[in-house]
Amino acid sequence: MESTDHMRLSAAQRWMLALSCSAVALVVASMAALYTALPELATATGATQLQLTWIVDGYTLALACLVLPAGALGDRYGRRIVLVVGLFVFAVASATPLLFDSPTSLIAARAVAGVGAALVMPSTLSLLTAGFPESRRGNAVGLWAGVAGAGAVLGILGSGLLLERWSWLSVFLAMAVAGALLMVAGCTIPESVDQARPAMDPWGAVTSAAAVGLIVVAAIEAPARGWLDPLVIAMFVGGVLAAGIFTLVELRVPHPLLDVRLFARRGFAAGTMSVSVQFLVSFGVFMLLVQFLQLILGYSPLISALAMAPMVVPMVAISAVAPWIADRVGLRLPTVAGLVILGVGLVAVSRLTVDSTYLDLLWPLLVMSAGLGLCSAPATAAIIAGTPVEKHGVAAAVNDAAREVGAAIGIAVAGSILAAGYTARIAPALPQLPEPARGPVGDSLAAALQVAERAGPQAQPLIEFAESAFMHGAHQSCLALGYLAFGAAVVVGVWAPGRSRKTTVTPDPQRTPAHI
Repeated sequence: MESTDHMRLSAAQRWMLALSCSAVALVVASMAALYTALPELATATGATQLQLTWIVDGYTLALACLVLPAGALGDRYGRRIVLVVGLFVFAVASATPLLFDSPTSLIAARAVAGVGAALVMPSTLSLLTAGFPESRRGNAVGLWAGVAGAGAVLGILGSGLLLERWSWLSVFLAMAVAGALLMVAGCTIPESVDQARPAMDPWGAVTSAAAVGLIVVAAIEAPARGWLDPLVIAMFVGGVLAAGIFTLVELRVPHPLLDVRLFARRGFAAGTMSVSVQFLVSFGVFMLLVQFLQLILGYSPLISALAMAPMVVPMVAISAVAPWIADRVGLRLPTVAGLVILGVGLVAVSRLTVDSTYLDLLWPLLVMSAGLGLCSAPATAAIIAGTPVEKHGVAAAVNDAAREVGAAIGIAVAGSILAAGYTARIAPALPQLPEPARGPVGDSLAAALQVAERAGPQAQPLIEFAESAFMHGAHQSCLALGYLAFGAAVVVGVWAPGRSRKTTVTPDPQRTPAHI
């Protein structure tokens, strides 16, 4: 009788794969979906810049803090039930702004939606790894990673399409409806659970949430307060101390939330680092590109989203085959190559000018997406492969936490460098402006364009100077992200394991990526 490992996927496995990819795409898309809606949302609700920041980042913060305990909950009580509950919480929280739309209630709703997303993300991946045979697992993880990586672009595209015809509330309604539909669909898949049902680790959950939370909040506050602000430094130090306490706790408890000894495994540690850097640089550059497309090229939210959509194709396509490549050549080669290609794309983006066209941007976008596709899936697969099957929920949570922390820090770093570069370059023009205009013009390009619009045609020199200042800051920010990708490639090149020399593997034609 033919082994299950050599059979094509069953209908149930394909349904699980489709559901898992759809759910992770939804919660990742929700991180970026509000980027294009913020101007209209601010006008409608009167939210300040600080409140707008927390409407976006409250979701990321809750997700990053709770994803590790949520993965452990799935292992112990059932990954399907945790997925369904998470989608329910996400859908209800996303619908709340339809009834209560004050800035404070929006921040609270987004934070609760982040709690739901924390339950969803590790469950989607651990359901796949537990429900697929080993010979098919790499390809399934590859497709999942590709969809997760493309989720931000899909979120921007979806919100752009909605805003073309409806108000900002339509973005929340769409997320709520999608969450509810996926919740119902989630009830149709089989349950998956760690049969040992180990005791929970409350101290590990608290200290891990404190460590991640303090570091993420510090990264969020750094652009506004400055990286040397005492509160920012105190939060970073507190996060590092909490991480140290978490490590000590996990080494002593009989059933740790996360066995920190896993980081001694080269594949697990290198994969975690690679995932963090990928999301750090990608979310950092997404924040820059949305502004470039709208403020420099003058695109509408919808056209801006469509302009970024081509990134999805090479990212998903290459992610589907990247684990198959890694199986044959090891983790090191695709990860290093992917990070280098990503860095090349970022350096190319840094060379854009005020006079650049969309075609000047398109090829660096495709280069970056190809790099992400090549290194994303092998890194995620290495994290999963480094843990026992019964702990795949926690392994998935490590992967997700690395993504969220990386994304938060990437947005903070890119935003800080952009702001510093813009401020330094725009400063000589400020003394020539009326006193009321100096603050807005010195704050951002978007504010400078609003001032210039009110001033009329005579403000054209100000527009040109402000756009040049923005591109100066964006140039520095993209270069920094590119050099970070190159540096990570060097570290991973030394750290990550290469091809296994245990046995010579005979290629199996039925294990090609085309079977997923």
